Amino acid sequence: MNANVETQKLTVAEFHHMEFDDADTHLYELLDGDLVRKKAPSPQHQLVLGELAFSLHTYVKQQQLGEILFAPVDVFLDEYTAPQLDLVFVPQSNASIITRDGVMGIPALVVEVISPSSVYRDRVTKKELYARFGVQEYWLVDSADGFIEIVTLQEGRYQLLSAASTEEGQLTSGVLPGLTLDLNALFV
Repeated sequence: MNANVETQKLTVAEFHHMEFDDADTHLYELLDGDLVRKKAPSPQHQLVLGELAFSLHTYVKQQQLGEILFAPVDVFLDEYTAPQLDLVFVPQSNASIITRDGVMGIPALVVEVISPSSVYRDRVTKKELYARFGVQEYWLVDSADGFIEIVTLQEGRYQLLSAASTEEGQLTSGVLPGLTLDLNALFV
């Protein structure tokens, strides 16, 4: 038996031509050519995401910084990678990457709300992926523990910029300077 079996990577174009059963309630994303099936997010996940999206959208619009988009939205990082991010910030200076079909390029900031089934994918797989593509800032939101961790890209690797919980701490964003979030209101 040959141990050098090659698996073919799926392209974004092929992914978009795939047909899924209407009864299928899963979400799909393409990570480095691999099709990844995700369960629909929990109500808690969606409540936290909604509060965060509202807060960030309000701040970004008031400051005229750019656009906030939230899931589901396709973000095309290359011909083999189209993750479904929970939340994306695209600065005004790069607004042209937002098209009718999705975000065609690298956003400045991405947010993932961690679910029990996505811990490894969000903390390891996607973190490495976003660093490799040059996403400037990555937020990991742990809705179960009321905790947000913000990492920033430095020399091709993410370094912790700030972390806060409903118990203590204050968030600092390099991409959205001056932003303040009430984590107690966020994690309702």
